[in-house]
Amino acid sequence: MTIAVAQPRCAPRDVAVNAVAHAEAVRAASARVVVFPELSLTGYHFDAPVVSPDALGPLVAACADTGAVAFAGAPVAGPSGSGRSIGVLEVTGAGGRVAYRKMWLGGEEPAHFVPGDAPAAVEVDGVRIGLAVCKDTGVPEHAAAVAALGVDVYAAGVAEHESDLDVLRSRARRIAVRHGVWVAVASFAGSTGEGFARAAGRSAVWDPRGALVRSAGVEVDAVARAGVVPRPAGA
Repeated sequence: MTIAVAQPRCAPRDVAVNAVAHAEAVRAASARVVVFPELSLTGYHFDAPVVSPDALGPLVAACADTGAVAFAGAPVAGPSGSGRSIGVLEVTGAGGRVAYRKMWLGGEEPAHFVPGDAPAAVEVDGVRIGLAVCKDTGVPEHAAAVAALGVDVYAAGVAEHESDLDVLRSRARRIAVRHGVWVAVASFAGSTGEGFARAAGRSAVWDPRGALVRSAGVEVDAVARAGVVPRPAGA
């Protein structure tokens, strides 16, 4: 299965414009699964509104045309229906749904969002994909909980400063090696809110040995793709 990590351009808080950019990335990716960065549909803005899966028409259409499954970042309703969480929307040609809510909040996020309450995995063509958002990747308990779901791929959307690229990459390698999984990280590129003047970009995929397989550069609209192989049955 081919998985892509994308870092689309992002207009602050403009879901309609960003849904078009996501759709273009899906069409360019030529991949079965496309992973997007943290809060990719609004930008990293604490005051961004909750995104309804019904507002993603262009992205749904792109997934329908290409057969792709997209995992996009957005503010979503909290797990109890109150408050807001930093979420991952699973989008297919049939529509969208909230697939995961970030469990480990960082920095000033707890003043604006509520954490998710459970790890999550989605199966695509027999490949199990565990979901994560940014700080989740630095919490060993989270990676272990996701791995316990029997995943083949640990897929994360992140927003990191350019100066933290080494931290991002060391986390990805550690997860890959410790749990024997592919790791796909979609990393915000360009600039966004809350002090992210220069985001890291360099979205990438690592194999289960921790080797870097593919990486994008720092430019906006870049996509990196790789073929992933699920674990043998019983492994």
